[in-house]
Amino acid sequence: MADEIDRPIACEVAQFYGSDAIAEMMRRLDIPYVALNPGSSFRGLHDSLVNHLGNRSPQMLLCLHEEHAVAIAHGYAKVTERPLGVILHANVGLMHAAMALYNAWCDRVPMLVFGATGPVDAAKRRPWIDWLHTSRDQASIVRPYVKWDDQPASLAASLQSMMRARLLTSTAPMAPTYVCFDVSVQEQSLDEMPAFPDPDRNALPQFARPGEAEASQVLTFVEAAEAPVFLMGRVSRDRAAWDRRVALAEHFGAKVVTDIKQAAAFPTRHPLHAGAPSFFLSDASVKTLAGADLVVCFDWVDPAGALSQAGIDRDRTKVVNVTLGPLLQNGWSLDHGSLLQADLSLLCAPDALIAALCDLAGIGEGKASDWAVRLEPERRQAAKGPTITVNALADELARQLDGVERTHIRFTLGWDGGRCDFRVPLDYLGYDGGAGIGSGPGMAVGAALALRDTGRLPVAVLGDGDFLMGATALWTAAHHKLPLLIVVANNRSYFNDEVHQEHVARHRNRPVENKHVGQAIEEPDIDIAAIARAQGATGYGPVEQPGELAGVLAQAIQDTRAGHTVVVDVRVKRGYSEDMAEGMTQE
Repeated sequence: MADEIDRPIACEVAQFYGSDAIAEMMRRLDIPYVALNPGSSFRGLHDSLVNHLGNRSPQMLLCLHEEHAVAIAHGYAKVTERPLGVILHANVGLMHAAMALYNAWCDRVPMLVFGATGPVDAAKRRPWIDWLHTSRDQASIVRPYVKWDDQPASLAASLQSMMRARLLTSTAPMAPTYVCFDVSVQEQSLDEMPAFPDPDRNALPQFARPGEAEASQVLTFVEAAEAPVFLMGRVSRDRAAWDRRVALAEHFGAKVVTDIKQAAAFPTRHPLHAGAPSFFLSDASVKTLAGADLVVCFDWVDPAGALSQAGIDRDRTKVVNVTLGPLLQNGWSLDHGSLLQADLSLLCAPDALIAALCDLAGIGEGKASDWAVRLEPERRQAAKGPTITVNALADELARQLDGVERTHIRFTLGWDGGRCDFRVPLDYLGYDGGAGIGSGPGMAVGAALALRDTGRLPVAVLGDGDFLMGATALWTAAHHKLPLLIVVANNRSYFNDEVHQEHVARHRNRPVENKHVGQAIEEPDIDIAAIARAQGATGYGPVEQPGELAGVLAQAIQDTRAGHTVVVDVRVKRGYSEDMAEGMTQE
Protein backbone atom coordinates (compact mmCIF):
# COMPACT_ATOMS: atom_id res chain seq x y z
CA MET A 1 0.00 0.00 0.00
CA ALA A 2 2.70 2.45 -1.00
CA ASP A 3 0.54 5.43 -1.94
CA GLU A 4 2.20 8.06 -4.10
CA ILE A 5 1.37 10.78 -1.58
CA ASP A 6 3.50 9.02 1.04
CA ARG A 7 6.56 8.25 -1.06
CA PRO A 8 9.57 10.10 0.41
CA ILE A 9 12.18 11.80 -1.77
CA ALA A 10 15.10 9.41 -2.27
CA CYS A 11 18.33 10.40 -0.52
CA GLU A 12 21.86 9.05 -0.07
CA VAL A 13 22.61 8.22 3.58
CA ALA A 14 26.23 9.09 4.41
CA GLN A 15 26.07 8.71 8.20
CA PHE A 16 24.19 6.09 10.22
CA TYR A 17 22.45 6.69 13.55
CA GLY A 18 20.99 4.46 16.22
CA SER A 19 17.46 5.04 14.96
CA ASP A 20 18.51 3.81 11.49
CA ALA A 21 19.33 0.46 13.06
CA ILE A 22 16.03 0.44 14.98
CA ALA A 23 14.10 1.16 11.76
CA GLU A 24 16.05 -1.55 9.95
CA MET A 25 15.19 -4.02 12.72
CA MET A 26 11.51 -3.19 12.28
CA ARG A 27 11.85 -4.08 8.61
CA ARG A 28 13.62 -7.35 9.44
CA LEU A 29 10.82 -8.24 11.83
CA ASP A 30 8.46 -8.09 8.85
CA ILE A 31 6.30 -5.30 10.24
CA PRO A 32 4.25 -4.11 7.24
CA TYR A 33 2.90 -0.88 8.77
CA VAL A 34 3.58 1.26 11.79
CA ALA A 35 0.77 3.49 13.07
CA LEU A 36 1.78 6.69 14.81
CA ASN A 37 1.01 10.24 15.80
CA PRO A 38 4.25 12.28 15.54
CA GLY A 39 6.28 13.15 18.63
CA SER A 40 9.65 14.71 19.37
CA SER A 41 10.74 11.79 21.56
CA PHE A 42 11.07 9.64 18.44
CA ARG A 43 12.07 12.33 15.95
CA GLY A 44 15.21 10.35 15.16
CA LEU A 45 13.25 7.16 14.48
CA HIS A 46 10.72 9.08 12.38
CA ASP A 47 13.56 10.42 10.21
CA SER A 48 14.99 6.92 9.85
CA LEU A 49 11.67 5.45 8.72
CA VAL A 50 11.44 8.15 6.05
CA ASN A 51 15.02 8.77 4.94
CA HIS A 52 16.86 5.55 5.80
CA LEU A 53 14.20 3.02 4.83
CA GLY A 54 12.69 5.17 2.09
CA ASN A 55 9.98 3.18 0.32
CA ARG A 56 10.76 -0.08 2.11
CA SER A 57 8.45 -1.39 4.83
CA PRO A 58 7.21 -0.60 7.35
CA GLN A 59 5.05 2.09 5.84
CA MET A 60 3.90 4.78 8.25
CA LEU A 61 0.20 5.24 8.94
CA LEU A 62 -0.31 8.78 10.19
CA CYS A 63 -3.07 8.94 12.83
CA LEU A 64 -4.68 11.96 14.43
CA HIS A 65 -4.64 10.47 17.93
CA GLU A 66 -2.56 7.79 19.65
CA GLU A 67 -5.66 5.86 20.66
CA HIS A 68 -6.50 5.52 16.96
CA ALA A 69 -3.01 4.18 16.21
CA VAL A 70 -3.43 1.34 18.70
CA ALA A 71 -7.04 0.68 17.60
CA ILE A 72 -5.91 0.40 13.97
CA ALA A 73 -3.28 -2.16 14.95
CA HIS A 74 -5.97 -3.97 16.97
CA GLY A 75 -8.36 -4.16 14.01
CA TYR A 76 -5.57 -5.36 11.72
CA ALA A 77 -4.64 -8.14 14.15
CA LYS A 78 -8.25 -9.34 14.43
CA VAL A 79 -8.15 -10.15 10.72
CA THR A 80 -4.59 -11.38 10.28
CA GLU A 81 -3.64 -12.62 13.79
CA ARG A 82 -0.32 -10.84 13.15
CA PRO A 83 1.16 -7.84 14.97
CA LEU A 84 1.26 -4.37 13.49
CA GLY A 85 3.72 -1.78 14.77
CA VAL A 86 2.68 1.27 16.79
CA ILE A 87 4.91 4.16 17.89
CA LEU A 88 3.80 6.31 20.83
CA HIS A 89 5.29 9.64 21.87
CA ALA A 90 6.81 9.53 25.33
CA ASN A 91 4.62 9.33 28.43
CA VAL A 92 1.98 11.69 26.99
CA GLY A 93 1.31 9.52 23.95
CA LEU A 94 1.30 6.38 26.06
CA MET A 95 -1.34 7.88 28.35
CA HIS A 96 -3.48 8.78 25.34
CA ALA A 97 -3.22 5.20 24.10
CA ALA A 98 -3.85 3.47 27.43
CA MET A 99 -7.52 2.54 26.90
CA ALA A 100 -6.86 1.15 23.44
CA LEU A 101 -4.02 -0.96 24.87
CA TYR A 102 -6.36 -2.29 27.53
CA ASN A 103 -8.81 -3.29 24.78
CA ALA A 104 -6.06 -5.16 22.94
CA TRP A 105 -4.99 -6.90 26.15
CA CYS A 106 -8.53 -8.06 26.94
CA ASP A 107 -9.03 -9.17 23.34
CA ARG A 108 -5.76 -11.15 23.33
CA VAL A 109 -4.37 -9.71 20.09
CA PRO A 110 -0.68 -9.31 19.15
CA MET A 111 0.80 -5.83 18.79
CA LEU A 112 4.32 -4.39 18.75
CA VAL A 113 4.15 -1.09 20.60
CA PHE A 114 7.27 1.06 20.53
CA GLY A 115 7.64 4.07 22.77
CA ALA A 116 10.25 6.72 23.28
CA THR A 117 11.42 8.87 26.12
CA GLY A 118 13.47 11.98 26.57
CA PRO A 119 17.10 11.41 27.64
CA VAL A 120 17.32 9.25 30.73
CA ASP A 121 20.60 11.06 31.42
CA ALA A 122 19.37 14.29 33.01
CA ALA A 123 22.44 16.18 31.82
CA LYS A 124 21.32 15.69 28.23
CA ARG A 125 17.75 16.98 28.64
CA ARG A 126 16.60 20.17 26.97
CA PRO A 127 14.97 22.72 29.31
CA TRP A 128 11.30 22.16 30.12
CA ILE A 129 10.05 19.84 27.37
CA ASP A 130 12.44 16.92 27.86
CA TRP A 131 11.66 16.95 31.56
CA LEU A 132 7.93 16.76 30.89
CA HIS A 133 8.37 13.93 28.39
CA THR A 134 10.68 11.76 30.44
CA SER A 135 9.53 9.40 33.17
CA ARG A 136 11.53 7.15 35.45
CA ASP A 137 9.54 4.03 34.56
CA GLN A 138 7.42 4.88 31.55
CA ALA A 139 5.93 1.42 31.08
CA SER A 140 4.43 1.50 34.57
CA ILE A 141 1.52 3.43 33.04
CA VAL A 142 0.39 0.32 31.13
CA ARG A 143 2.33 -2.59 32.66
CA PRO A 144 -0.79 -4.30 34.10
CA TYR A 145 -2.16 -4.78 30.58
CA VAL A 146 0.81 -5.43 28.33
CA LYS A 147 2.46 -8.83 28.12
CA TRP A 148 6.04 -7.61 28.48
CA ASP A 149 7.90 -4.31 28.48
CA ASP A 150 11.45 -3.00 28.41
CA GLN A 151 13.35 0.29 28.37
CA PRO A 152 16.78 -0.73 27.02
CA ALA A 153 19.76 1.51 27.68
CA SER A 154 21.87 0.77 24.58
CA LEU A 155 21.39 0.14 20.88
CA ALA A 156 22.38 -3.52 21.10
CA ALA A 157 19.93 -4.04 23.95
CA SER A 158 17.21 -2.18 21.98
CA LEU A 159 17.55 -4.51 18.99
CA GLN A 160 17.45 -7.57 21.22
CA SER A 161 14.37 -6.24 23.03
CA MET A 162 12.61 -5.75 19.70
CA MET A 163 13.30 -9.36 18.82
CA ARG A 164 12.05 -10.56 22.20
CA ALA A 165 8.92 -8.39 21.91
CA ARG A 166 8.13 -9.93 18.51
CA LEU A 167 8.46 -13.44 19.93
CA LEU A 168 6.36 -12.74 23.01
CA THR A 169 3.51 -10.83 21.39
CA SER A 170 3.10 -13.56 18.75
CA THR A 171 3.09 -16.43 21.25
CA ALA A 172 -0.31 -17.49 22.59
CA PRO A 173 -1.92 -16.16 24.66
CA MET A 174 -1.19 -13.07 22.61
CA ALA A 175 -1.19 -9.50 23.92
CA PRO A 176 0.68 -6.24 23.21
CA THR A 177 4.32 -5.75 24.14
CA TYR A 178 5.98 -2.38 24.78
CA VAL A 179 9.60 -1.33 24.16
CA CYS A 180 10.68 2.23 24.97
CA PHE A 181 13.69 3.78 23.19
CA ASP A 182 15.83 6.45 24.84
CA VAL A 183 16.16 9.47 22.54
CA SER A 184 19.92 9.42 23.17
CA VAL A 185 20.13 5.87 21.79
CA GLN A 186 18.15 6.91 18.73
CA GLU A 187 20.31 9.93 17.98
CA GLN A 188 23.77 8.49 18.64
CA SER A 189 25.97 8.38 15.52
CA LEU A 190 27.33 5.03 14.34
CA ASP A 191 30.58 4.17 12.62
CA GLU A 192 28.81 1.22 11.02
CA MET A 193 25.53 -0.62 11.30
CA PRO A 194 25.47 -3.14 14.16
CA ALA A 195 24.88 -6.87 14.02
CA PHE A 196 21.17 -7.61 14.01
CA PRO A 197 19.32 -10.43 15.73
CA ASP A 198 18.24 -12.84 13.00
CA PRO A 199 14.48 -13.54 13.02
CA ASP A 200 15.13 -16.79 11.16
CA ARG A 201 17.27 -17.97 14.08
CA ASN A 202 14.70 -16.87 16.66
CA ALA A 203 11.79 -19.18 16.01
CA LEU A 204 8.42 -18.46 17.60
CA PRO A 205 7.83 -20.69 20.64
CA GLN A 206 5.38 -23.43 19.79
CA PHE A 207 3.03 -24.91 22.36
CA ALA A 208 3.22 -28.66 22.33
CA ARG A 209 0.07 -30.27 21.00
CA PRO A 210 -2.09 -31.77 23.74
CA GLY A 211 -0.87 -35.23 24.60
CA GLU A 212 -2.90 -38.31 23.75
CA ALA A 213 -3.66 -38.93 27.42
CA GLU A 214 -5.16 -35.44 27.89
CA ALA A 215 -7.12 -35.55 24.64
CA SER A 216 -8.36 -39.06 25.46
CA GLN A 217 -9.67 -37.86 28.81
CA VAL A 218 -11.73 -35.12 27.12
CA LEU A 219 -12.87 -37.54 24.44
CA THR A 220 -14.08 -39.97 27.12
CA PHE A 221 -16.16 -37.18 28.67
CA VAL A 222 -17.66 -36.22 25.30
CA GLU A 223 -18.42 -39.81 24.28
CA ALA A 224 -20.19 -40.47 27.59
CA ALA A 225 -22.29 -37.29 27.46
CA GLU A 226 -25.90 -37.40 26.33
CA ALA A 227 -26.25 -33.61 26.01
CA PRO A 228 -22.81 -32.07 25.43
CA VAL A 229 -22.50 -28.32 24.84
CA PHE A 230 -19.47 -26.53 23.42
CA LEU A 231 -18.91 -22.89 24.39
CA MET A 232 -16.84 -21.58 21.46
CA GLY A 233 -14.95 -18.46 22.54
CA ARG A 234 -11.54 -17.16 21.44
CA VAL A 235 -10.51 -19.34 18.53
CA SER A 236 -8.50 -18.75 15.37
CA ARG A 237 -9.47 -17.30 11.99
CA ASP A 238 -8.08 -20.40 10.25
CA ARG A 239 -10.59 -22.02 7.88
CA ALA A 240 -9.34 -25.57 8.44
CA ALA A 241 -9.76 -25.09 12.21
CA TRP A 242 -13.31 -23.79 11.58
CA ASP A 243 -14.16 -26.92 9.58
CA ARG A 244 -12.80 -29.16 12.35
CA ARG A 245 -15.04 -27.39 14.90
CA VAL A 246 -18.07 -28.10 12.74
CA ALA A 247 -17.03 -31.70 12.13
CA LEU A 248 -16.41 -32.35 15.84
CA ALA A 249 -19.79 -30.93 16.87
CA GLU A 250 -21.58 -32.89 14.17
CA HIS A 251 -19.81 -36.15 15.03
CA PHE A 252 -21.02 -36.01 18.64
CA GLY A 253 -24.24 -34.05 18.12
CA ALA A 254 -22.95 -31.38 20.48
CA LYS A 255 -24.82 -28.10 20.73
CA VAL A 256 -22.66 -25.02 20.23
CA VAL A 257 -23.05 -21.59 21.83
CA THR A 258 -21.14 -18.57 20.54
CA ASP A 259 -20.63 -15.04 21.79
CA ILE A 260 -21.06 -11.82 19.79
CA LYS A 261 -18.26 -10.25 21.83
CA GLN A 262 -15.86 -12.61 20.04
CA ALA A 263 -15.19 -13.18 16.37
CA ALA A 264 -17.19 -15.78 14.44
CA ALA A 265 -16.32 -19.22 15.82
CA PHE A 266 -19.05 -21.48 14.40
CA PRO A 267 -21.72 -21.09 11.70
CA THR A 268 -24.66 -19.32 13.29
CA ARG A 269 -27.30 -20.96 11.09
CA HIS A 270 -26.00 -24.48 11.60
CA PRO A 271 -28.66 -26.75 13.18
CA LEU A 272 -26.36 -27.37 16.15
CA HIS A 273 -25.85 -23.69 16.90
CA ALA A 274 -27.98 -23.00 19.99
CA GLY A 275 -29.50 -19.60 20.55
CA ALA A 276 -28.22 -16.34 19.14
CA PRO A 277 -24.71 -14.97 19.62
CA SER A 278 -25.10 -12.19 22.17
CA PHE A 279 -23.28 -10.04 24.71
CA PHE A 280 -25.09 -11.93 27.45
CA LEU A 281 -26.54 -15.41 27.02
CA SER A 282 -29.84 -15.44 25.16
CA ASP A 283 -32.81 -17.31 26.61
CA ALA A 284 -32.29 -20.13 24.09
CA SER A 285 -28.60 -20.42 25.02
CA VAL A 286 -29.46 -20.48 28.72
CA LYS A 287 -31.99 -23.26 28.13
CA THR A 288 -29.44 -25.29 26.15
CA LEU A 289 -26.77 -24.91 28.81
CA ALA A 290 -29.18 -25.71 31.62
CA GLY A 291 -29.92 -29.06 29.96
CA ALA A 292 -26.28 -30.00 29.39
CA ASP A 293 -24.57 -32.89 31.17
CA LEU A 294 -21.17 -31.77 29.81
CA VAL A 295 -19.95 -28.26 29.00
CA VAL A 296 -16.62 -27.81 27.24
CA CYS A 297 -15.41 -24.20 27.40
CA PHE A 298 -13.09 -23.40 24.51
CA ASP A 299 -11.45 -20.22 25.84
CA TRP A 300 -14.83 -18.70 26.60
CA VAL A 301 -14.76 -15.21 28.14
CA ASP A 302 -15.89 -15.48 31.79
CA PRO A 303 -17.12 -19.09 31.62
CA ALA A 304 -18.05 -19.13 35.31
CA GLY A 305 -20.30 -16.12 34.74
CA ALA A 306 -22.01 -17.81 31.80
CA LEU A 307 -22.63 -21.04 33.71
CA SER A 308 -23.96 -19.05 36.64
CA GLN A 309 -26.35 -17.18 34.36
CA ALA A 310 -27.57 -20.51 32.97
CA GLY A 311 -28.07 -22.00 36.45
CA ILE A 312 -25.92 -25.04 35.71
CA ASP A 313 -26.45 -27.96 38.11
CA ARG A 314 -22.88 -28.94 38.96
CA ASP A 315 -24.04 -32.22 40.53
CA ARG A 316 -25.07 -33.50 37.09
CA THR A 317 -22.95 -31.42 34.71
CA LYS A 318 -19.25 -31.94 34.11
CA VAL A 319 -17.19 -28.93 33.03
CA VAL A 320 -14.01 -28.95 30.97
CA ASN A 321 -12.05 -25.71 30.55
CA VAL A 322 -9.62 -25.36 27.63
CA THR A 323 -7.67 -22.10 27.75
CA LEU A 324 -4.26 -20.46 27.94
CA GLY A 325 -5.81 -17.64 29.98
CA PRO A 326 -4.04 -18.38 33.29
CA LEU A 327 -0.73 -17.45 31.66
CA LEU A 328 -1.84 -13.79 31.44
CA GLN A 329 -3.81 -13.34 34.65
CA ASN A 330 -2.56 -10.71 37.09
CA GLY A 331 -3.72 -8.89 40.19
CA TRP A 332 -4.58 -5.58 38.50
CA SER A 333 -6.84 -6.54 35.59
CA LEU A 334 -9.87 -8.64 36.46
CA ASP A 335 -10.72 -9.46 32.85
CA HIS A 336 -10.22 -13.14 33.73
CA GLY A 337 -13.71 -13.17 35.29
CA SER A 338 -15.05 -15.41 38.04
CA LEU A 339 -13.16 -18.51 39.15
CA LEU A 340 -14.44 -21.51 37.20
CA GLN A 341 -14.87 -24.84 38.98
CA ALA A 342 -13.80 -27.30 36.30
CA ASP A 343 -13.63 -31.09 36.46
CA LEU A 344 -10.78 -30.91 33.95
CA SER A 345 -8.71 -27.90 32.93
CA LEU A 346 -6.25 -28.01 30.03
CA LEU A 347 -3.64 -25.34 29.43
CA CYS A 348 -3.65 -25.36 25.64
CA ALA A 349 -5.02 -23.57 22.60
CA PRO A 350 -8.62 -24.61 21.88
CA ASP A 351 -8.04 -25.38 18.21
CA ALA A 352 -5.04 -27.58 19.08
CA LEU A 353 -7.22 -29.70 21.35
CA ILE A 354 -10.00 -29.86 18.75
CA ALA A 355 -7.49 -31.10 16.17
CA ALA A 356 -6.30 -33.77 18.61
CA LEU A 357 -9.88 -34.84 19.37
CA CYS A 358 -10.68 -35.12 15.67
CA ASP A 359 -7.63 -37.31 15.13
CA LEU A 360 -8.47 -39.57 18.06
CA ALA A 361 -12.11 -39.90 16.99
CA GLY A 362 -11.18 -40.54 13.37
CA ILE A 363 -12.87 -37.38 12.13
CA GLY A 364 -11.06 -36.44 8.93
CA GLU A 365 -10.75 -32.93 7.54
CA GLY A 366 -13.54 -31.98 5.18
CA LYS A 367 -16.05 -34.38 6.72
CA ALA A 368 -18.37 -31.68 8.01
CA SER A 369 -21.79 -31.93 6.37
CA ASP A 370 -22.94 -29.73 3.51
CA TRP A 371 -25.43 -28.01 5.82
CA ALA A 372 -24.84 -24.59 4.22
CA VAL A 373 -25.90 -25.85 0.81
CA ARG A 374 -29.25 -27.02 2.15
CA LEU A 375 -30.15 -23.77 3.89
CA GLU A 376 -33.00 -21.74 2.53
CA PRO A 377 -32.05 -18.11 1.88
CA GLU A 378 -33.36 -15.75 4.54
CA ARG A 379 -36.15 -13.49 3.35
CA ARG A 380 -35.72 -9.95 4.64
CA GLN A 381 -38.50 -7.41 4.56
CA ALA A 382 -37.89 -3.80 3.60
CA ALA A 383 -37.98 -1.33 6.47
CA LYS A 384 -41.50 -0.13 7.27
CA GLY A 385 -43.25 1.94 9.90
CA PRO A 386 -42.83 5.51 11.09
CA THR A 387 -39.28 5.05 12.45
CA ILE A 388 -36.23 2.91 11.76
CA THR A 389 -35.51 0.31 14.43
CA VAL A 390 -32.12 -1.37 14.85
CA ASN A 391 -33.73 -4.62 13.68
CA ALA A 392 -35.08 -2.90 10.57
CA LEU A 393 -31.60 -1.53 9.90
CA ALA A 394 -30.11 -5.01 10.31
CA ASP A 395 -32.62 -6.52 7.88
CA GLU A 396 -32.18 -3.82 5.26
CA LEU A 397 -28.40 -3.96 5.47
CA ALA A 398 -28.56 -7.75 5.01
CA ARG A 399 -30.83 -7.30 1.98
CA GLN A 400 -28.46 -4.82 0.38
CA LEU A 401 -25.41 -6.99 1.08
CA ASP A 402 -27.02 -10.16 -0.30
CA GLY A 403 -24.48 -11.86 -2.53
CA VAL A 404 -21.65 -9.56 -1.42
CA GLU A 405 -18.69 -11.21 0.31
CA ARG A 406 -18.24 -9.03 3.38
CA THR A 407 -16.68 -8.91 6.82
CA HIS A 408 -18.78 -7.47 9.62
CA ILE A 409 -16.20 -5.73 11.74
CA ARG A 410 -18.43 -4.66 14.61
CA PHE A 411 -22.08 -4.43 15.62
CA THR A 412 -23.59 -1.88 17.95
CA LEU A 413 -24.74 -3.00 21.41
CA GLY A 414 -28.40 -3.20 20.49
CA TRP A 415 -27.83 -5.68 17.65
CA ASP A 416 -29.97 -8.84 17.57
CA GLY A 417 -27.59 -11.79 17.23
CA GLY A 418 -30.45 -13.85 15.85
CA ARG A 419 -30.12 -11.87 12.63
CA CYS A 420 -26.47 -12.87 12.18
CA ASP A 421 -25.47 -15.30 9.44
CA PHE A 422 -21.81 -16.22 9.87
CA ARG A 423 -20.58 -19.01 7.61
CA VAL A 424 -16.79 -18.56 7.54
CA PRO A 425 -14.27 -17.18 10.06
CA LEU A 426 -13.91 -13.71 8.51
CA ASP A 427 -17.65 -13.05 8.40
CA TYR A 428 -17.44 -11.31 11.79
CA LEU A 429 -14.55 -9.96 13.90
CA GLY A 430 -16.14 -9.31 17.30
CA TYR A 431 -16.06 -6.50 19.82
CA ASP A 432 -13.09 -4.58 21.27
CA GLY A 433 -12.24 -6.65 24.35
CA GLY A 434 -12.37 -3.94 27.00
CA ALA A 435 -15.97 -2.78 26.38
CA GLY A 436 -15.10 0.91 26.33
CA ILE A 437 -16.33 3.52 23.86
CA GLY A 438 -14.40 5.15 21.03
CA SER A 439 -12.51 2.17 19.63
CA GLY A 440 -14.91 1.37 16.80
CA PRO A 441 -13.69 3.74 14.06
CA GLY A 442 -10.01 2.97 14.59
CA MET A 443 -10.54 -0.79 14.68
CA ALA A 444 -12.69 -0.53 11.56
CA VAL A 445 -9.85 1.27 9.76
CA GLY A 446 -7.33 -1.37 10.84
CA ALA A 447 -9.57 -4.22 9.72
CA ALA A 448 -10.20 -2.48 6.39
CA LEU A 449 -6.44 -2.15 5.92
CA ALA A 450 -5.99 -5.90 6.49
CA LEU A 451 -8.92 -6.76 4.20
CA ARG A 452 -7.76 -4.51 1.37
CA ASP A 453 -7.38 -6.47 -1.89
CA THR A 454 -9.04 -9.59 -0.40
CA GLY A 455 -12.35 -9.02 -2.18
CA ARG A 456 -14.21 -8.80 1.12
CA LEU A 457 -16.21 -5.64 1.83
CA PRO A 458 -15.46 -4.25 5.34
CA VAL A 459 -18.67 -3.20 7.14
CA ALA A 460 -18.94 -1.81 10.66
CA VAL A 461 -22.15 -0.87 12.48
CA LEU A 462 -21.27 1.55 15.26
CA GLY A 463 -23.21 3.49 17.85
CA ASP A 464 -23.16 7.26 17.62
CA GLY A 465 -21.27 7.66 20.90
CA ASP A 466 -18.57 5.25 19.74
CA PHE A 467 -18.31 6.97 16.37
CA LEU A 468 -18.12 10.48 17.79
CA MET A 469 -15.33 9.62 20.22
CA GLY A 470 -13.18 8.09 17.49
CA ALA A 471 -14.31 9.86 14.31
CA THR A 472 -10.94 11.37 13.40
CA ALA A 473 -9.57 7.85 12.88
CA LEU A 474 -11.37 7.99 9.53
CA TRP A 475 -8.86 10.50 8.21
CA THR A 476 -6.26 7.71 8.04
CA ALA A 477 -8.63 5.53 6.01
CA ALA A 478 -9.47 8.37 3.63
CA HIS A 479 -5.80 9.34 3.32
CA HIS A 480 -4.88 5.79 2.27
CA LYS A 481 -8.02 5.34 0.17
CA LEU A 482 -9.29 2.33 2.10
CA PRO A 483 -12.66 0.85 1.11
CA LEU A 484 -14.73 0.84 4.30
CA LEU A 485 -18.44 1.16 5.09
CA ILE A 486 -19.45 2.44 8.52
CA VAL A 487 -23.15 2.57 9.34
CA VAL A 488 -23.89 4.61 12.45
CA ALA A 489 -26.96 3.38 14.33
CA ASN A 490 -27.63 6.83 15.70
CA ASN A 491 -30.06 6.89 18.62
CA ARG A 492 -28.80 10.33 19.74
CA SER A 493 -27.93 9.02 23.18
CA TYR A 494 -25.51 7.10 25.32
CA PHE A 495 -28.39 4.68 25.46
CA ASN A 496 -26.57 1.94 27.33
CA ASP A 497 -26.62 4.22 30.37
CA GLU A 498 -30.27 5.12 29.81
CA VAL A 499 -31.01 1.42 30.37
CA HIS A 500 -29.11 1.56 33.64
CA GLN A 501 -30.83 4.79 34.71
CA GLU A 502 -34.23 3.23 34.01
CA HIS A 503 -33.30 0.20 36.10
CA VAL A 504 -32.18 2.39 39.02
CA ALA A 505 -35.24 4.62 38.79
CA ARG A 506 -37.62 1.64 38.88
CA HIS A 507 -35.75 0.07 41.78
CA ARG A 508 -35.95 3.35 43.74
CA ASN A 509 -39.49 4.18 42.65
CA ARG A 510 -38.39 7.37 40.88
CA PRO A 511 -39.47 8.87 37.52
CA VAL A 512 -38.31 6.73 34.59
CA GLU A 513 -39.04 9.70 32.31
CA ASN A 514 -35.82 11.36 33.53
CA LYS A 515 -33.52 8.59 32.28
CA HIS A 516 -32.41 10.64 29.25
CA VAL A 517 -31.05 13.54 31.34
CA GLY A 518 -27.27 13.61 31.01
CA GLN A 519 -27.44 10.89 28.32
CA ALA A 520 -29.19 12.33 25.24
CA ILE A 521 -26.99 13.75 22.46
CA GLU A 522 -29.55 16.28 21.23
CA GLU A 523 -30.21 20.01 21.02
CA PRO A 524 -28.18 20.45 18.97
CA ASP A 525 -28.08 17.25 16.93
CA ILE A 526 -24.61 16.37 15.66
CA ASP A 527 -24.17 16.16 11.90
CA ILE A 528 -22.38 12.81 11.68
CA ALA A 529 -22.22 12.84 7.88
CA ALA A 530 -20.53 16.25 7.99
CA ILE A 531 -17.98 14.94 10.48
CA ALA A 532 -17.25 12.06 8.09
CA ARG A 533 -16.83 14.45 5.17
CA ALA A 534 -14.51 16.60 7.26
CA GLN A 535 -12.14 13.61 7.48
CA GLY A 536 -12.21 13.11 3.72
CA ALA A 537 -14.79 10.30 3.74
CA THR A 538 -18.10 10.16 1.89
CA GLY A 539 -20.98 10.98 4.25
CA TYR A 540 -24.69 10.20 3.88
CA GLY A 541 -27.56 11.13 6.12
CA PRO A 542 -29.19 11.63 8.41
CA VAL A 543 -31.53 8.90 7.15
CA GLU A 544 -34.70 9.18 9.20
CA GLN A 545 -37.49 7.63 7.11
CA PRO A 546 -37.70 3.86 6.49
CA GLY A 547 -38.43 4.49 2.82
CA GLU A 548 -35.07 6.25 2.37
CA LEU A 549 -32.94 3.52 3.88
CA ALA A 550 -32.69 1.04 1.00
CA GLY A 551 -31.59 3.60 -1.56
CA VAL A 552 -28.98 5.22 0.65
CA LEU A 553 -27.47 1.90 1.73
CA ALA A 554 -27.36 0.69 -1.88
CA GLN A 555 -25.48 3.83 -2.94
CA ALA A 556 -23.14 3.61 0.06
CA ILE A 557 -22.27 -0.01 -0.75
CA GLN A 558 -21.63 0.93 -4.38
CA ASP A 559 -19.31 3.76 -3.28
CA THR A 560 -17.45 1.48 -0.89
CA ARG A 561 -16.93 -1.16 -3.55
CA ALA A 562 -15.53 1.60 -5.74
CA GLY A 563 -12.81 2.17 -3.14
CA HIS A 564 -14.18 4.90 -0.88
CA THR A 565 -14.44 5.29 2.89
CA VAL A 566 -18.16 5.81 3.50
CA VAL A 567 -20.25 6.72 6.56
CA VAL A 568 -24.05 6.52 6.71
CA ASP A 569 -25.89 8.23 9.58
CA VAL A 570 -29.10 6.26 10.27
CA ARG A 571 -31.41 7.68 12.94
CA VAL A 572 -32.74 4.66 14.83
CA LYS A 573 -35.35 4.25 17.53
CA ARG A 574 -33.88 3.76 20.99
CA GLY A 575 -34.21 0.30 22.42
CA TYR A 576 -32.51 -3.01 23.22
CA SER A 577 -33.71 -6.58 23.02
CA GLU A 578 -35.06 -8.01 26.29
CA ASP A 579 -32.04 -10.34 26.60
CA MET A 580 -29.64 -7.43 26.19
CA ALA A 581 -31.43 -5.08 28.59
CA GLU A 582 -31.75 -7.80 31.22
CA GLY A 583 -28.09 -8.72 30.89
CA MET A 584 -26.92 -5.12 31.24
CA THR A 585 -28.92 -4.46 34.41
CA GLN A 586 -29.03 -7.78 36.25
CA GLU A 587 -27.88 -7.61 39.85
